[in-house]
Amino acid sequence: QVQLVESGGGSVQAGGSLRLSCAASGYAYSTYCMGWFRQAPGKEREGVAFIDTTGRTRYADSVKGRFAISNNNAKNTLWLQMNSLKPEDTAMYYCAANKQYYCGRSEPADFAYWGQGTQVTVSS
Repeated sequence: QVQLVESGGGSVQAGGSLRLSCAASGYAYSTYCMGWFRQAPGKEREGVAFIDTTGRTRYADSVKGRFAISNNNAKNTLWLQMNSLKPEDTAMYYCAANKQYYCGRSEPADFAYWGQGTQVTVSS
């Protein structure tokens, strides 16, 4: 049974940092593109950061230079380090797994497995 379990969300002031974790199980983690998405109330789910099986990363323009995605294939764990947080980063954050080696366009529909989400709230 595939499971993705996020943790590390919380409430911080603008300028602060958080580190999200995603523990994966039930599938061949190292062969999947992994990603972080977020969804704010009333908005569509958007891709934040992605990492493919070669370790290549890609970020949304809104988080470039502030967020960093990384993983540990031996531990089946994905992280998202978020620095210089802004109120507009407030959202539910989800990790997701795409069965492809490379992340491609990285639309939500491309991802077969999802975690339950962890809330990030940034106050001004």
